Amino acid sequence: MFDTNRRRVLQGAGAMSGLALAGCTGEAPSAEEPTNETEPQPQQTEPTLDVDRVAAEPTDIPDPINRDEPKEVDVTLRPEEVTAEVEDGVTFTYMTYNGQVPGPFIRVRQGDTLNVTFENPEENSLPHNVDFHACYGPGGGAEATMTAPGETANLQFEAQYPGAFIYHCAVPNMDMHISAGMFGMILVEPKEGLPEVDEELYIGQHELYTNKETGAEGHHKFDMESMAAEEPTYVVMNGEAYAMTPDGYGHAAEVETGQTARVFMVTGGPNLTSSFHPIGNVWSDIWAEGALSSDPDHDVQTKPVAPGSCAVATMDFPVPGTVKLVDHALSRVARKGLMATVNAKGEERPELFNPEP
Repeated sequence: MFDTNRRRVLQGAGAMSGLALAGCTGEAPSAEEPTNETEPQPQQTEPTLDVDRVAAEPTDIPDPINRDEPKEVDVTLRPEEVTAEVEDGVTFTYMTYNGQVPGPFIRVRQGDTLNVTFENPEENSLPHNVDFHACYGPGGGAEATMTAPGETANLQFEAQYPGAFIYHCAVPNMDMHISAGMFGMILVEPKEGLPEVDEELYIGQHELYTNKETGAEGHHKFDMESMAAEEPTYVVMNGEAYAMTPDGYGHAAEVETGQTARVFMVTGGPNLTSSFHPIGNVWSDIWAEGALSSDPDHDVQTKPVAPGSCAVATMDFPVPGTVKLVDHALSRVARKGLMATVNAKGEERPELFNPEP
């Protein structure tokens, strides 16, 4: 049961009604787009597991860009509807980009041209698309990429402004699709690049709204009423409960004392703001809203990351130990599945931290 798993993890780790949008524009859908009344629901009756894991590997990030000129970058996104475990004994039918939550980390340089191929597999049950917050254009590309199962669309745009930006599905029931996992991050590096660090991590927070209680075994179906009431069953990082902890898939990262890590954080939501905090640490530098053109704030304890936004933050590790990355709305940590850990190894420094003086 969930309470047992939660205690073990904490100890071990120390329908949208009336709103039909294509993108974040507030425009009504065209006649070709589905509406809330006609959009079918995904098949969720006694499903079998499609994949062992939807949680994105937090260190699966393209290398920092080391070039002085723009180029064309090819990106392929495939909306994949898959059933996986939220935690042991609890299954859910996710909507994903490329089979993971959050979707693939896209890394480009300011001035690059993106050639996006959007493939909606024939075996899917729903239409999907993608809205890039890094894109000038109608719906951030949502209108151009609107596809039914079996269709492929293409989009080209130039990344003109730097920063860390969310991308997400933007069909009429966008809140449902995002909640089920359809969001990710695109990083547009400034022309001068980013400061060098030793490790980079990619984390996405979102809510799951289901027809069962937290931890109830069996298959959980998506529940529109609980989403409308903003009462999630789970609030998670990278799609699954406590996935990036020793009792999940392991720490999000292992680092050495004296190193620096950069965390790319995106809040899919669709409703809750994350009060992003590293327990036992501090954000040495943080670019709120992912706004890399701005100066960072320094030595920040907790930073709000609203739905549809991002943060870029760095941590230093002067002493060994486990740092817990959480939303400081702590009931989400204790009861809803939300936490990731980073473990720093190295020599003790009692002049900085002495647990037994």
